[in-house]
Parts: sequence; structure tokens; C-alpha cells
Amino acid sequence: MSNQSLFALLDRVDRHPDQEALRARSYELLALAAGSRVVDVGCGLGLAVAEMAALGARPIGLDVDGHAVAVARSRHPGLEFRQADACDLPFEDGELAGYRADKVYHGLADPARAVAEAWRVLAPGGRIVLLGQDWDTFVVDSDDPALTRVMVRARADTVPSPHAARRHRTLLLDAGFADITVEVRTGIFTDGSFLPMVTGIAEGAYAAGAVTRGQADDWIAEQTGRARRDRLFLAVPMFLAAARRP
Repeated sequence: MSNQSLFALLDRVDRHPDQEALRARSYELLALAAGSRVVDVGCGLGLAVAEMAALGARPIGLDVDGHAVAVARSRHPGLEFRQADACDLPFEDGELAGYRADKVYHGLADPARAVAEAWRVLAPGGRIVLLGQDWDTFVVDSDDPALTRVMVRARADTVPSPHAARRHRTLLLDAGFADITVEVRTGIFTDGSFLPMVTGIAEGAYAAGAVTRGQADDWIAEQTGRARRDRLFLAVPMFLAAARRP
């Protein structure tokens, strides 16, 4: 998928009511105070940074993707965005009051290292909020449930840390965080514009060698037909964990 296509899909996901509600909840859990310094790790195109700034915080957006950072800067002039890695944050010890990472940890080879960095940069009393999907729990309506299970599992296995979201609580406990809470909010995607999220499962499974090209194409054809008939159904449970640095 090209950057342009990926960014267009990200915009559609960001505008989804379930995702808007999830972001709003993450800001509540961060307990943003006026002027508080907070980082959004994996900021993408910068929407959450802009929303937190509107709430009175002083956010910084970080992303490993330089193209995303460039788009974020162009969309939100006057706000701060930097290219940086979640495991090597450009902050001093105890510099921040808040840390947020949304759909980031599944892409990391070592999520525990990222949590350790969060601990380092947060001041005592600072808040951390982690959001993410568990790649084994995607639910897709299909005429072939057995093949769908194979595809979802195979696609999950292509992700560096597909189960990071179910491990949020353990990661936070192991790092020393306190007052940990965990919530789940399920995003329901039925609009045909989200078809690439579904077809990507089949393409990932084919690339992993779990299904044949014919199986992938037939499944994609079925899902495309569902989208045309307003029968697409994808459910993605999103796990949201919050904690405090003692």
C-alpha cells in the first residue's frame, strides 16, 4: 500500500465514531492538566496531538515514519512533531507528565523496552496510556469461517508483537507502574471504505504462505461483494490500559 493510500485509510479510521470515542477516553485517562507536557508516541498524522493541544496540554508528537511526521507538521503548523523511535525517546529523565501510545506496541520487537523508556521519561505521578489491537482477535463475517480463522492467525503472525495489547497490564506491572486499569472498546467497521482493512488480512496470509493465491482471491472477492451489498463486518477489540508512575 502506498503512503497516500495508507494515510487515506488512517484518516477514515480516525474519523470513525468508535475511534473518536477511544481517543477521547485516552485523554481522560491521561488526566491532562493545562500546560502539561505529554508525548504521543506513534503520532501518525498528528490528530491526537492537535486534540490534546486543544484541551490545553503541551503535546509532542513522535513517529518513526518521517513521511507521517512531515504530513503532521503540514496539517498542524505550530505544534511540535519529531521523528523518533519508541525505544529511544528524545527526552530527559522525568521530563514529561504524560505518555500516550496508540496502535504502536504491536509493531515493536521489544515492547518491554518501550515501556521502560516511558518510565524513564515520566515524572513521578506521570500518567501512561497504551491503546492497541490484539491481532488474533479480529472478527470478520465470512462464508468460510474456517479459512477466515486461518487467515487471521497467519496475518497476526506477520506482526512483530501481535499480542502486545493483551500484555499491556503485565508490561506495566513489570516496569513498576501502579494503579493500572484495563478497558476494552470494540470498533465495528461496516462501511465499504474499510474494505482494505479486511483484504489486507488475506494478502498478509498469502504472503506468509498460509493460503494459496486462489484461496486469497476467492475470499477477497467474497468480501468485496459484501462491501458492495452493505454486508461487510469487521470487529476489532481495542485494549486500553492506563497507569501511574509512582
